[in-house]
Amino acid sequence: MTVLAVVPVGLALWTAARTSRLHVLLDYWHVLAKITSDDGSLVPGQVLTYHLDQPFAVPSLLFWADAAWFGGDNRVLTVLTVLLLAGAVLLLRGMLPSTVPPVIKAALTAGFAWLLLSSHLAELWLQGTNGISWVPAVACGVVAVAAAHRGQVWWAWGAALVACLCFGAGLPVWFAVAVATWLRGERIGRVVTPLLAGLLVVAAWFLTKPAGPQSLATTAIDPDRRLSVFGAALGGLWAVDTPVVAVIAGGATVAALVLLTLPAFRRTREAAPVAGWIALAVYALLLAGLVALGRSTTVAVAGGNVGLLGRYGLAGALATCALLVLVVVARPALPQRYVVTAVVTLGLVTHAIGGGTQDQARANYASLGLAAVALRVEARETLTAMQIEPSAIPAARALGAYPFTDDFSLGCAHQLGQSLDLTAVPVLPGPADAGTTKGVVDTSVLAGDTVISGWALVQGQVPDCVLVTDAAGTIVGGGVTNVARPDLAWPGWRAVAAPGATGLSVVVASGDALYRVEPSGS
Repeated sequence: MTVLAVVPVGLALWTAARTSRLHVLLDYWHVLAKITSDDGSLVPGQVLTYHLDQPFAVPSLLFWADAAWFGGDNRVLTVLTVLLLAGAVLLLRGMLPSTVPPVIKAALTAGFAWLLLSSHLAELWLQGTNGISWVPAVACGVVAVAAAHRGQVWWAWGAALVACLCFGAGLPVWFAVAVATWLRGERIGRVVTPLLAGLLVVAAWFLTKPAGPQSLATTAIDPDRRLSVFGAALGGLWAVDTPVVAVIAGGATVAALVLLTLPAFRRTREAAPVAGWIALAVYALLLAGLVALGRSTTVAVAGGNVGLLGRYGLAGALATCALLVLVVVARPALPQRYVVTAVVTLGLVTHAIGGGTQDQARANYASLGLAAVALRVEARETLTAMQIEPSAIPAARALGAYPFTDDFSLGCAHQLGQSLDLTAVPVLPGPADAGTTKGVVDTSVLAGDTVISGWALVQGQVPDCVLVTDAAGTIVGGGVTNVARPDLAWPGWRAVAAPGATGLSVVVASGDALYRVEPSGS
């Protein structure tokens, strides 16, 4: 069972260590530009300002530290994300009642690992921006609940405070801490203090957040859609792009939690062994509620329900962890083999389902790799079109953050500033050719600081890299290959050249071979 618990951690670490080096999401660059001066120094006064109208102090510091100390390597933050989630698994194991048999404890630990490190949540460790935005807050929330479960109120309050400095996901943990201390039978002051703190924190946030729709992304009351998002966030581990399945699973989770926790609320003197687990369930439900308040269904998400986004699956994972333990405690006579089989099956099935969500995340991030070249050549218009903050360029360059590093590469042996003899480079046959070596530039007008797109195959394979040269043959840009194309059975490429570059040509490289790719009809 121990090995089974380690497997999802290993899989997530493997994915995190092999993901893109580049931060491709706009939040990283926006925050870096805000908290860093052009000479690379930290601007402390900006660290405590809101991002997405939410507290963001801890992630801001981690973003800056990554850029300043680790060359802006996305993989540093993705690995940290996995380690924080692994720590949460250990904390949950430590909360298990002493009456639970060792075999079932081991099975539950494996279940926690498969749920909290499910492939459905992979976007958290494919891009550290997602992971560090959410996971520190949730991990601190778990620390707070675990401490309250043991009666360590000062540790619980401290962890809750840090959670609030991480992200909006940390705000509701105060109420979970209050529930845990109440069910433990603590004196009234220890119950009321976190409850009042939670109310004050939420009120302070609401009064100080900037005006506008960002925090509450839709201003309509829209109870039906918000309820749909709430259910999908709690049941998202059971679906990829089918909201109805997720909503039904989420509804079933809520119903089961209500049935299992009601007796504890009626007989609080007997609830101490499961106080933390009920508090964890409360925290998970409040997390899903925050998602529903801040988001509504949207066609921009697969399935049209924003609750299916991978990062929101954390709420469902925590709720399911709590549900498993509450079932085991409520039904101690269940045969061990049934419990072990059910827990392991649940973990493996949800992980298998999540593979589709992980594939979607990878596909969504693939084309954003163009940002590395756009940053390096300072293609500000292209960066703006990709919603990446161009003003981050001086800070990133001063800090030596990727792609402003000596080992920056276009993906092959040819680099920016090198020259090619274009007269010696053969032209790739057009798309009408029957062979397996062909390609085309889809963009009709080639200009600097604009996205150039197309596709190419060399002996039926995607090229190693795509280059953009000026009229003299100097490499003034490049891009990414293996970009999914819904209109083709094979991937395409995207490229960008430096602003002001003229007489542009597109060249693809496959091994040592170079080929020019031309627009259709050239």
